[in-house]
This record gives sequence, C-alpha cells and structure tokens, in this order.
Amino acid sequence: MNKPLAEILKPKTISDIIGQSHLVGDGKILSNMIKNKKIFSMILYGAPGVGKTSIAHAIVNDIECNYRFLNATTNTKKDFDIVIEEAKMYDGLVLVIDEIHRMNKDKQDILLPCLESGIITLIGMTTANPYHKINPAIRSRCQIFKLELLSASDIKLGLEKAVKSEELNGIKISPSAIDYISEISGGDLRFAINLLEISYYFNDKHEVDVDVIKSINNKPNFLHDKNETGHYDTLSGFQKSIRGSDVDAALFYLAKLIKAEDLDSIYRRLTVICYEDIGLANPSMGPKLDAAINASERVGLPEARIILSSIVIEMSLSPKSNSAILAIDKVLNDIDAVDIGEIPSYLKSPYIGYKYPHDYKNSYVKQQYLPDNLKNKKYYVPKESSNYEKALKEVKTKIDKLKE
Repeated sequence: MNKPLAEILKPKTISDIIGQSHLVGDGKILSNMIKNKKIFSMILYGAPGVGKTSIAHAIVNDIECNYRFLNATTNTKKDFDIVIEEAKMYDGLVLVIDEIHRMNKDKQDILLPCLESGIITLIGMTTANPYHKINPAIRSRCQIFKLELLSASDIKLGLEKAVKSEELNGIKISPSAIDYISEISGGDLRFAINLLEISYYFNDKHEVDVDVIKSINNKPNFLHDKNETGHYDTLSGFQKSIRGSDVDAALFYLAKLIKAEDLDSIYRRLTVICYEDIGLANPSMGPKLDAAINASERVGLPEARIILSSIVIEMSLSPKSNSAILAIDKVLNDIDAVDIGEIPSYLKSPYIGYKYPHDYKNSYVKQQYLPDNLKNKKYYVPKESSNYEKALKEVKTKIDKLKE
C-alpha cells in the first residue's frame, strides 16, 4: 500500500518545517532546544494540518534520541507500560503522544510519576485547547506551545516543494492552480498536498489547472478568509452581531458558517449566545433554540438553513441580558480571591438548627445561607430589559427587604 504524498514529504528536521516561525525560526524556543540538544516536556496544540506531528518528528530526529510514538485513543495501557519499561532500560526516552486530550485516567496515572522523575520526556499533540481539555496534572509538567494556522504563502511554499519532488514526476500545474489550492486549504498543509496528489492522478497527462481542482473539490476545507481572519473570527463576529441586535450582520456570518457546512460550530455558538447574551431577558429562547437545533439535525442541509435563519433572526431581535454570566463570574472570582470561610453549620448534616422554609408563611424564613465572610454579598443584579427580568427584580427586592 502506497503512503500518501503528505506522509512521504513529512519534514525530517526542524529546518524543513514550513511556517511556525515563532517556534522554529532562528533563535526561537524549539530551535534553541534542538541546538542545545536538550528538550523538555511539551504540548503542541493547533488545528489539523499545521505541523504538530511534523515538528515532533523533526525534534526527535534532530536530537537523535530514543523515542516512541503512541496514540492516546488507540494504544492500550499495556502499550504505555511497555514504553515505560523501555524508558527505564534506556535511562530516559521521549514519548510522543497524539490526541493527548483523550488520554484516560489509567494511562495518566502510570505516566505522571515518569514525567515527575524525568525518565520520560513528553511531546503531546492535540487539536483541543489544552487549558480546557488536558488533565491539569499533566499540563503543569509541560510547556505549552500553540501552532498557528498556516498562511496562504506558507501553503504555497509547501505545494511548490511537493511539485518539485520525484513523487509527482511530470506534473504540469499552472501558478493559478497552486494559488487556488493555497486559498481553499484553510491553513491545512496536509489537506493541500492531498488535494494536489489527487489532482495529479486526475488525468494521464498529469495536467493540473483550476478547473481540474474544482471538479475534485470546489469548496473551502475550512472557513478561512483570504485576509486570514479565520474561522474563529467569523464565530466571534456571529456572536457579537446577535449580541448587538444587528440581524443583517448575524445572517451574514451565519451564511459564511453554512457555506462551510459547519453546523456543529453554529449549534455550539448559538447555545452560548442564548444563555450568555439573551439569558433571563427571554428564558423561553433556550427551549426554542433546542427545538431549532433538533429540527436542523433532522433535515440537514440545505433545508437547515431555513430553520437556522429563523432562530438567528429571533435571537438577534430578542431582549438581551447578561446578568446571569455577570453573577456567576462574580462568585467564581470571590472563590478564587476571598477567604470564603465555612458554610453555616445548620446547612451541614445533621442540619441542627436549620429552618425548613415550607414550614413558614409564603415558604420563606429569614436565614443566612452564605458563609459569614460573604453574608452581605450581592451577586445577581437584575436588568430591566424585559418584563420577565423586571418581575424577577421585584421578587428579589421583596426578599432582600425581608432579610433586613
């Protein structure tokens, strides 16, 4: 079975890496580590096709060390045990782990002591944000390096190298075709090289032009504008437009996301917007959004565009309130920054002295629930952008007066 061209052309040394100059450029951190033949445990994270695996391969090749490659999902605990025994035998080993954010607790438990002792140096790779998805105990023992999306010029450089390789012998490709692949690749060099390879075998003469590429793939690999604003900026514009009640702009960004057929990102972002920006001003929006997401999933594209358009219009023109996110963030900040003390003793088992509110008039009895150090704190501050939250404010005001 022939290897894919992207695998054959994988960089052998750090000097072969395309892009990521903030890490592998002259005098930068990874280049200096290799120059000094000394590396530390690290996590490389970024989108697919930006060079995580290539950099890991280049590092272990350049420092000429003992190493092993494992995948956190497909390799078993026994595979990890074998690597640890090899590390002891070699008195040190570099372990490269792909999809490290998927590593389960059993594997983490056997790996942590080895990282602590230094017998294993870890190079973890992930497309997920390590600050959210990777066990803090693993994360604290690693340096974290973010890889950026490759620019169109980076992709073009990689394609030009591929065109000159022996693997594409006799290829005839127009400059406009290289430019076109670079533009639609979404910063993913692997995708670009795979598309080039397929185009090469499209006809016997190995002639590649824009029409050939369009007949194979005529839409962007990922939503990535020519000016490099990128996918996440589009999502940001989407949320800020709905928050700002600009329905036309919200529909524009929705259309961009639909063009990329990125329904999952649309669903996730709309759910966040629903509770962060609309919140208690219109609490019925949550169930409506869930129903719209379920209907969109049921019918799929292109019909889902109608359902999504409808809910985005309603969300854009809905009353807005961020009182819920402001309230919980105040509490989280206090938990981190303030000596909160113990909760009242009557709230702890066996609840001696606790007053059961339902035994009292209107199911309310004056009683302290916050710890002493926070007893006068006010976290929820109602807004008056909707009748619903005005009603909540009235209830809260009455309860606050009863507490006095």
